[in-house]
Amino acid sequence: MDWLDKLQQFRDMNPDLPEGPETVEETPQGPLQKARLDISVERKGRAGKTATLVTGWEIPDDSLLDVAAVLKKKLGTGGSARGGDILIQGDRRTDVLRCLTEMGYKARII
Repeated sequence: MDWLDKLQQFRDMNPDLPEGPETVEETPQGPLQKARLDISVERKGRAGKTATLVTGWEIPDDSLLDVAAVLKKKLGTGGSARGGDILIQGDRRTDVLRCLTEMGYKARII
């Protein structure tokens, strides 16, 4: 007997229990991020190449990958999302700030 059969037996013994949730709450379409993001430029350890770093994320990694993909597409540049940070190739601080603000995130250039 698997767990579905046991669940059905339990429901048969307790007919007053509801089948499932009556209403399903939808998550808001806005960003889940409440804290401010920091946008900075880094050159160390990159063979002299400049990279824009966005730190301070409090969203899940899969959402972070989606935000990074949108940024890279809007800016037409490469980058990555690892370890809770987004890295965009080149010095694109003002462009990243503009894009994040349009997406509804609070950010600042440091």
